[in-house]
Amino acid sequence: MTSPALDVALAYHQAWTGKDFEKAMTYIADGIVCHTPGGPLSGAEAFRGFMGPFTEILTGSTLLSAFGDESTALLMYDTATLPVASAPGAEMLTVREGKIVELRIVFDRAPFDAARAAAAGS
Repeated sequence: MTSPALDVALAYHQAWTGKDFEKAMTYIADGIVCHTPGGPLSGAEAFRGFMGPFTEILTGSTLLSAFGDESTALLMYDTATLPVASAPGAEMLTVREGKIVELRIVFDRAPFDAARAAAAGS
């Protein structure tokens, strides 16, 4: 079953996980507010600076579940990246007029911290 917000969320997700970050950005509102594990970001350029580098290390993704209504969608997925084989995440997206205006990203930072520590020889 689809909904307006879910359609946008899935198109955005398919674009960034399919390595077409520029297409993914077409779904992002200029004034997006993005809640990340490291704190909030405001604006499309701040979002680009956060999400763009992640898409560069992405090697694969599996969508685990997706739900949505008129204005909100929730996605859960697992990603594979160069430093971490399994990095599950979830996003709650608020959509207005076909653009993502708010995005709350939840993921476990521990595997990335462990990979950085291992690479540093700690």
